[in-house]
Amino acid sequence: MKITANGISMNYTLDGPASAPVVTLSHSLATTLEMWQPQLKALTARWRVLSYDTRGHGGTDAPKAAYTLDQLADDAQALLRALGIPRTHWVGLSMGGMIGQTLALKAPELFASLTLCDTSSRIPPEAKPLWDERIHTAETKGMEPLVEGTLSRWFTGPFKERGGAVIESVRGMIRSTPPSGYIGCCQAISGLNLTDRIGAIKAPTLIIVGEDDQGTPVAASKVMNEKIHGSQLVILKSAAHLSNMEQPDAFTSALTGFLGKVS
Repeated sequence: MKITANGISMNYTLDGPASAPVVTLSHSLATTLEMWQPQLKALTARWRVLSYDTRGHGGTDAPKAAYTLDQLADDAQALLRALGIPRTHWVGLSMGGMIGQTLALKAPELFASLTLCDTSSRIPPEAKPLWDERIHTAETKGMEPLVEGTLSRWFTGPFKERGGAVIESVRGMIRSTPPSGYIGCCQAISGLNLTDRIGAIKAPTLIIVGEDDQGTPVAASKVMNEKIHGSQLVILKSAAHLSNMEQPDAFTSALTGFLGKVS
């Protein structure tokens, strides 16, 4: 479905019991709301689930511009407002977790809980050349040259080699991401620097990370776990960056267990 929020047309789905508490799912860079497919059956059995495509991705508008995490958080807040959702459990993976942290600091009253998956509270300055290189590639050659390298970072070697439907679906999502949206979101992500502020987050918080995540390693999750008082940390074995897709059962079990306690 489409709705206008914060000046752009946003694509979203809303499923599950109409009277249940809302869970909002926010995807990673270069994917779409389809990334959450492995979790939907379990979540919609007990919760009202809002999935949406971030600015620059999927069926949501992809204006040519440098985006900021504040802007992406404003998009999410405007979407919730447009749909009449005053409070939500937030589940964000990678970029979605960065948006979640930003929004939780801006509008804490929106959050029943916060789940931060395979994400970080800071992009170190030494990583900036990597992001600049990805932006340059997307600008000059499009998404195709980024596909295989991204898959190698996002999944463990054995899982990627086995291939299968999960790898194919993610390959398709990366390939079809509008370069303007990818570039805009890369610029937003590369400015992430919230470590010194996230101690102010008071919502019940779960942190999930794949033990083999290269992009946002376990060390980054441990920092968030230390900073956010009372947060829980779950490390998933045999999973890299898209841990919800590589280890769907373990991920879903950790997530639903947490949501069941805090709902």
